[in-house]
Amino acid sequence: MKFTSFAMPLFERAIRDYHQWDSVEAEIQNPHPVKTIEYYLYLKNWIDTVQWHLEDIIRDPAIDPVKALQIKRTIDRSNQDRTDLVELIDSYFLEKYKDVPVGSGATINTESPAWAIDRLSILALKIYHMQEEVNRQDTGEAHHQAVERKLSVLLEQKADLSSAIDQLLQDIASGKKYMKVYKQMKMYNDPSLNPVLYGKK
Repeated sequence: MKFTSFAMPLFERAIRDYHQWDSVEAEIQNPHPVKTIEYYLYLKNWIDTVQWHLEDIIRDPAIDPVKALQIKRTIDRSNQDRTDLVELIDSYFLEKYKDVPVGSGATINTESPAWAIDRLSILALKIYHMQEEVNRQDTGEAHHQAVERKLSVLLEQKADLSSAIDQLLQDIASGKKYMKVYKQMKMYNDPSLNPVLYGKK
């Protein structure tokens, strides 16, 4: 089975599970064994889904500024969790392909497999929510046609991105490409690197 055919249903299940409660406070109930790739992919999309809805909430023009700041800090923590998970997923691929001989002409990709899979997770969310717009009964024909066109583009993107990810993994498995995991080294969350946090004048 191609990896994206394995991953996409996990993303779609996480989205469906979240929408049973449709609350950013909902407690995740990951059905997969801890530290498996299934666990990481489900958790990755759950984090993406919660953050999607936090981004909606924070755009409320009438939101209380204190609540908005709390949400912004929650989003910052979520982004760090998301980055950590991407690195864990890339570590899975590094381990999986560690014994593959790298060809003499092998090249490195512009992004690692897990960062491409990150985009696939977000795309699953876009498709889910655009389908919701297509299904709405309280809009006019112009809106309906517009969102149907957008959904069609998203589905095309899903096919293209899935194909590209699977091709990348195939190339890594055959030694045509190689990968590295670069820790993101985000500076704004680090008290020793963010001037505001370490008190630089």
